[in-house]
Amino acid sequence: MGESTASTALLTDHYELTMLAAALADGTASRACAFEVFARRLPEGRRYGVVGGTRRVVDAIAAFRFGEAEIAHLRATGVVDESTLSWLADYRFAGDVDGYAEGELYFPGSPVLSVRGSFADAVVLETLVLSILNHDSAIISAAARMASAANGRPIIEMGGRRTHERAAVAAARAAYLAGFDTTSNLEAGRSHAIPTAGTCAHAFTLLHDSEKEAFEAQVAALGVNTTLLVDTYDITQGIETAVAVAGPGLGAIRIDSGDVGVLARQAREQLDDLGATGTRIVVSGDLDEYAIAALRAEPVDAYGVGTSLVTGSGRPTAGMVYKLVEVAGRPVAKRSSHKESRGGRKLALRRHKPTGTAIEEVVHLAGGPAPEAGEHDRPLQIPLLAGGEPVPTLPTTADTRDRVRQGLVSLPWEGLKLSAGEPAIPTTYL
Repeated sequence: MGESTASTALLTDHYELTMLAAALADGTASRACAFEVFARRLPEGRRYGVVGGTRRVVDAIAAFRFGEAEIAHLRATGVVDESTLSWLADYRFAGDVDGYAEGELYFPGSPVLSVRGSFADAVVLETLVLSILNHDSAIISAAARMASAANGRPIIEMGGRRTHERAAVAAARAAYLAGFDTTSNLEAGRSHAIPTAGTCAHAFTLLHDSEKEAFEAQVAALGVNTTLLVDTYDITQGIETAVAVAGPGLGAIRIDSGDVGVLARQAREQLDDLGATGTRIVVSGDLDEYAIAALRAEPVDAYGVGTSLVTGSGRPTAGMVYKLVEVAGRPVAKRSSHKESRGGRKLALRRHKPTGTAIEEVVHLAGGPAPEAGEHDRPLQIPLLAGGEPVPTLPTTADTRDRVRQGLVSLPWEGLKLSAGEPAIPTTYL
């Protein structure tokens, strides 16, 4: 499901259209080209990345149309000349796009996306493609680290108040694909069929004359299986009041501040003493993958994650670039210092041990000799658009969630470490 069918054509940079205008004028716009999306390196401290946003890219390309409103704006601002405006009015991407499936792991140099068509067809998509892939890949990569650290305990995404309102929806989607269980964002629930969850904030407790009255109102409205926020005042008293109001069958308590590890241990002991042995403990409050990992031995049943999720846990972009790698079948490459690219359209294969552990990413030219694939090796690219149309067999949400899980299982143990180090597997170029 997509968020909108509105045009995405102006979600781009000025220079995409001025390049187009110049290429139309000198006759090079029709040259067959291949552009490639890749990351030269992983964000600092990361050993793997996860591809996010692929389905959103497909939907955004399908909606890349210059309607009357878009053409009128470009004409009024003088961005391009009339002949270019006439070309844009008829624009429909007619090329092919292949890439890593959403949820696939990627490493430095992985050809995450290949866009093929005329120069004019493909060049105008650069900013749109990168804005989606860089954001969603950063979020899903951070979320995958958090889900791995949680080791099976549920996580709710609750970062909508810490980012742009539309980015919040995309972030909730990326988190769910990475293994989060629910989101607090209702628009994400509507647009992407993600389960939503939430109960009450401190404001609800403060609204009432006493904590007891607030808890009574919440239980009356939501039932005893609700989650009561117990740290508005004194946590020990809050837990005692919560159990007194809801009884030992209270669903859960939430702790949103303080040293949550210590508080969770104390809360578990108090709940058990009060007979609420089945009451779950949910913790939140500036958690990231490191904090979640540190809480693994504590009696925590679920986590709520907000700010660190929607900011990519300190790495808000995946650092991907969109580079021209082939013109009329001829490899081309940028040679600038520190910004090198490898010419030619590329394919990729991931090698595995018989046990399923990944050992190497092999990248090779699409027109060159292909590496011999072993029994346990796997090609990585899938078709996404053919002749400008989305392919009918795009992976489902369930497929993507499973792909993230399987990808993490395939990594060598050292590749799952949260500490800085080399990429989990090397990239080899043929």
